[in-house]
Amino acid sequence: MQGESKKRTKLRSTEVTEGVERAPHRAMFRAMGYDDKDLSSPLVGIANPAADITPCNVHLDDVAQTAYDGIDESGGMPIEFGTITVSDAISMGTEGMKASLISREVIADSVELVSFAERMDRRTKTPFVASDQMPLLF
Repeated sequence: MQGESKKRTKLRSTEVTEGVERAPHRAMFRAMGYDDKDLSSPLVGIANPAADITPCNVHLDDVAQTAYDGIDESGGMPIEFGTITVSDAISMGTEGMKASLISREVIADSVELVSFAERMDRRTKTPFVASDQMPLLF
């Protein structure tokens, strides 16, 4: 293998960032402030379950911003998106507790769905509490 050139793997995000036919797609990114350099970088999603529904998640916007800055400084194109969250502590002992386990599947599925639909190359998550950690780690 010595002396062979390495073939660069095409990023999945090029499906929405390259070519004349993708001008409308790029226009959407440009409307959010992304430029040519961003659009030629790997698209890295940040799944963020920040919410005011539980004290465990109220600070996650700060955590997501740190991830955003790190991805940007490392040459990636960070893009944040939200997920749902259910507070087990608040719903405990009520009919609402039945939603806790279901919410974990919904979180995992929604992260996968957004990543697939938006053609992300990579993703990171900002889990904090146990009910968010497991689905976000899948």
